[in-house]
Formats: sequence, C-alpha cells, structure tokens
Amino acid sequence: MSAIIQCRDLVKSFEDPPLTILKSISFDVEKKEFLSITGRSGSGKSTLLYVTSGLDNITSGEVIINGKNIHTLDSREVHRMRNITMGFVFQFHYLLPEITALDNILMPARKTGQEKPRREYALFLMKEFNILHCKDKLPAKMSGGELQRTAIARSLIMEPEILFADEPTGNLDSENGDKIMQIFRNVNRELGTTIIMVTHEADYAKKADRIIHLVDGTIASDRRKKK
Repeated sequence: MSAIIQCRDLVKSFEDPPLTILKSISFDVEKKEFLSITGRSGSGKSTLLYVTSGLDNITSGEVIINGKNIHTLDSREVHRMRNITMGFVFQFHYLLPEITALDNILMPARKTGQEKPRREYALFLMKEFNILHCKDKLPAKMSGGELQRTAIARSLIMEPEILFADEPTGNLDSENGDKIMQIFRNVNRELGTTIIMVTHEADYAKKADRIIHLVDGTIASDRRKKK
C-alpha cells in the first residue's frame, strides 16, 4: 500500500506563555487504513488530528496529502480539498437545527452544487445507518445516537477518501458508541475509506488496524494489528 498522508516533524506551539503541544511528530497513513490516536487528556491527540487535516495551522513541519503539502496551499485549494477529499466527525454533531436530517446530510453536496445527484446516496446512507425514519425530522426531535449517525452520513456524502473523527463516541452511551464503531468498521472495509480517529476509549481504539499512542506530545508507541 502507498501512503495517502505523510506527516513530517510536526511541531505545534502556543505562545503566551510558550507551550509546545506536538514535539516533532512523524508518521505515514496508508490508503484504506483505520488508525486510532490515543493518549491522556492533554497528550496532543486532538491537536494532531487538527493539524493533520489542516483544520489548524502547524508551527513547523509538513503534512502531505495525496502529494500536496496542505499547509502551503491557498485557502481556496484547502477548502476544495476538505469538501472533496475529507470528511469530519466530531464529539458534537454540529447539525443545523432549522433543517431536516436529510438536508443536513446533503449540506456538503449543496456547497459544491451536487445536492440533487447526491440525494439517492444520502437516502442510501440513512438506510444503512438505520436513520431513514429521521429523514424529515429536525435535530431537536432526534436522539443522541441518531444525531451522531446523521453527522457521520453527512461526513460521507461526498465519498471522501479520508475520514477524520475526533472523539466521535464521546457523548454517547455504550450501545450507541458500539453502533458508531461498527459503522466506522464497515465504512473502512466496504468503502475503502481511510479513517483517522481520536479516542480515549481503549476498547474502541482496538477496533482500528493501528494505534498511535501519544504521551506529552510525542509518539510513545505505534502498533499495527497482526494480519
């Protein structure tokens, strides 16, 4: 397999007072890999996800995605890459409260003028994730598990190569958390989507093919499952 993401000597510092969160981190992510990033609170795992995806700037280093250094691209190119190449899932669903679940899922497609051709795929995802009954519901009428599954469907509507997930089960009970992890496993295996997931839950981290464990902004271990 070839690397879809290459991270080289990533450093992330915040000033006043000076604080270095990531300390010269390097790793590659292969196409179709499912990687989990773990570590204690404050270890830098969410920061690493944000700089790898380009949602946050780096102090130094480089992130190469599909041969492009995302931290040297202009803002237009970065937004285009995020809309087409990447999907994002966070601990909170961030659905728009005034529109239906289906319309929320189609929002990324609307931004690129592909709402109509993507509608059938949106309905397919809703059926796959067992939320088709929420098609015309507003977020206020949905459960926590339904909201997060809708958010995942939204992240996949453009069929991204890479899915970035930051504590996607953090606000869910164990039953719904298990459902989300099963969806991720299926998306990775059946759609070939590369997944990078931050989690503090060891059982969920083990669902991935590979675990990077951070301690104080450095990689303490990098383990792949034996095949």
